Amino acid sequence: MAVIQGPVTDADGRWGTKEPSPPVLAVVGDYYSEISIAVTRQLNLEYIPQISYGSTSGLLSDKNRFPSFMRTVPEDDHQARAIIEILKNHQWTWVGVVTTDGDYGRYALERLKYYAAENNICFAFTSIIPDVLGDSKVKGRIEAIVKSITENQKVKVIVSFAKPYHMKYLFASLLKDPRGRENVWVASDNWSESRFVLGNWSLNDVGTVIGITLKTGNTTNFNQYLSNLDVNPDHHKNNSFLYKFLKEQQQENETSSNHDRALRLVKRSYPVDADDTANEVLIKRIYPYAVFSVELAVRAIAQAVADLCVNRDCKTKERLQPLEVRGALRKATFHMDGQNYKFDDRGDLNSGYDVILWRQDASTFVDVHYIVANYDIRNKTLNFTSPQAYQDVNNVTGNVTSRCSKTCKPGYRKQSSEVWPVCCYECHPCPVNHFSNTTDATQCQRCNTDTHYSSNASAICHRKQTVFLSWRDRYHIVLLAFTALGALLTLTVGIIFLARWNTPVVRASVGPICIILLFSLLSTFVSVILFGGKPSDWQCQARQVMFGLSFTLCISCIMVKSFKIILAFEFDPSIQRVLKKLYQPFIIIALCMVGQVLICALWLALKPPKPKWDSMEMLRLRSCNEKSFLAFGAMLGYNGILALICFGLAFKGRNLPRCYNDAKFITFSMLIYFICWIIFGPVYATVTGKYLPAVEMVVILLSAYGILFCLFFTKCYIILFKQEANTESAFRQEVRNHSLGEIQGLSALNLVSSSSSSEGLQNRALDLESSTSNPMKSDPPKPTISSSPQSFSICPDSNLLPTRLQNDHNVNTRDLRRYLSMPS
Repeated sequence: MAVIQGPVTDADGRWGTKEPSPPVLAVVGDYYSEISIAVTRQLNLEYIPQISYGSTSGLLSDKNRFPSFMRTVPEDDHQARAIIEILKNHQWTWVGVVTTDGDYGRYALERLKYYAAENNICFAFTSIIPDVLGDSKVKGRIEAIVKSITENQKVKVIVSFAKPYHMKYLFASLLKDPRGRENVWVASDNWSESRFVLGNWSLNDVGTVIGITLKTGNTTNFNQYLSNLDVNPDHHKNNSFLYKFLKEQQQENETSSNHDRALRLVKRSYPVDADDTANEVLIKRIYPYAVFSVELAVRAIAQAVADLCVNRDCKTKERLQPLEVRGALRKATFHMDGQNYKFDDRGDLNSGYDVILWRQDASTFVDVHYIVANYDIRNKTLNFTSPQAYQDVNNVTGNVTSRCSKTCKPGYRKQSSEVWPVCCYECHPCPVNHFSNTTDATQCQRCNTDTHYSSNASAICHRKQTVFLSWRDRYHIVLLAFTALGALLTLTVGIIFLARWNTPVVRASVGPICIILLFSLLSTFVSVILFGGKPSDWQCQARQVMFGLSFTLCISCIMVKSFKIILAFEFDPSIQRVLKKLYQPFIIIALCMVGQVLICALWLALKPPKPKWDSMEMLRLRSCNEKSFLAFGAMLGYNGILALICFGLAFKGRNLPRCYNDAKFITFSMLIYFICWIIFGPVYATVTGKYLPAVEMVVILLSAYGILFCLFFTKCYIILFKQEANTESAFRQEVRNHSLGEIQGLSALNLVSSSSSSEGLQNRALDLESSTSNPMKSDPPKPTISSSPQSFSICPDSNLLPTRLQNDHNVNTRDLRRYLSMPS
């Protein structure tokens, strides 16, 4: 500890007189915090400032208790942060702590625990050694520490705030047990550069030592000064430390052999060689950070005195007072090695820390001054000095694991128990649709299930595959093939009908209406194409509307045909007159279409169908959302009502002549329609996935094929292969046979009714049969067409409007033409 006094003058201002000593203006020292705490309490009574070069306890930053204390080193709070950064950098979370039972040790332990808790670092054990080695409890405490280290094999890293002699004592006991060797020791500034703690052991036995040391400056000039120092002790009597040291060196050189001298040097607290000179021994005993810190303290005092003496004559009787110096020190800005330094509000000089790595060469010499990193107090970051330094540290610490539990790999999360420390946990896999992409994740993150998915214990989320009814899907290809076939058959039927436009089959099929019907079927087949592929806005809106309108047009045309059949064979004159007034084919079709157009227009205007994304387990389905199931149901229901009307009209005319038995085929086609769409409802409501549109495609195709086959294939068969039946005479004969059958049936009924009558009645049916059985002379021979109920009719329906058949024996050709009303 150095004491700096003010100028010595007599009462008259003369120098060198033996007047009482001037007051002490400042004190430099001490190194240990416990000593500084005791000293500064005394110095504060006289307001004498104290500047320490090594006392780092945070207690001394309390200016209410220690207003006169300052230091050129940072407090231990920053050292605790630096140690935590080292532990974090290596992912060491399960460590042991050794410290001394003093102000320095307890404060450092408190700050280390605080920052460790913030970073999920746990202490497997915390051991406190009595501060005084002579304490009777030291031996027992050392044994307890050795037991803690050797029995906690998961602990490979120990942080030590102990003093050098405590560490030497601890290593002497610990390294005897092989389980206590080859650990990583994180040394505080207390012993980070004290190589003598190894004793007779080598660094390889201890393991790895990473030390925190106070910031080191450039000590080249000081080392040069020591190298050139005069080693004659008589020349340094004014320096008690140097005189004593040189005197001892002189005596050893004069009285001891080299062997004895080497033995004594080994027992000392500093490493020397037997042939070292006094200058070399002195240099090895120097701590570079201490030189730097002491020089800063001296420069601070010099600058404070210079600042006070700028506007006053310090050589007069007006002496400097300690209180003045203390105030000037707080404000002083001093310079060294090209940098500016200044005490902060708590009297600290936050110069930072160096991180050192102990190295041992082949000669067992241990280098404790190899700086590998720096800790920046302002930015709270640990920065390696070079890539080589980082590699050197990694070579000795890269394989060291000090954890209570194994590292949880990506895809797993940590789960701690309430009875365990936070560092002791189990690894649980992330559930489905959750992931963790870091080691030791505390929780699993949820995937965006709309677009991604993950399996159990997944480290990433996988993008869901977009699916829809693709053009390359084999089922879709089959449906498209049937669609193309249906469209081709429809076009073929249209060509056949146009080529045989003036034949009775085509004319009796209500030719223009039949062409409209074929066009609607073609549009229906085309609408099926819109149900495949990746849905878009226009496609979702167009496909249902196109199908709805085309099928409404189709059913409207069939309704007109059914109405025509009923009208053609209605014999009641009053009913026939009413039906004739109501029968307006194109108006009926237009009215039916208006209803469906209105439904579709409201649907598109209010809630139009839109594409939507449906998330499945590993797929992302692109489909059309009908938005309004009410409108969708109304469109289908409207067609269903029209089909029901067609079915009723066709069912009523099911017993008409075989040439007019389209009613049977219409009935059958409507039954197919009803069956398909009744099944469609529950299937559409339960089926999900990309094949949902295929359900509606199948139903549409079945409905369209049913109408095409039932209403047109029989006619095409007659036109192409039964041309003898496609004549007016064949049509007339069929009507006559049908009329005769009705009259015969009526006559038989009359016979049965009159069999119990006492009077004979004339049989009008027989008369009608005999009259109709007389062939017309003007008619050519007609082909015989079986009237058996079991025969399959191949006659097309008629475009006829017969009135009531007369029981005339001479039905002529003109009357039949009037009844048949064949189109010209």
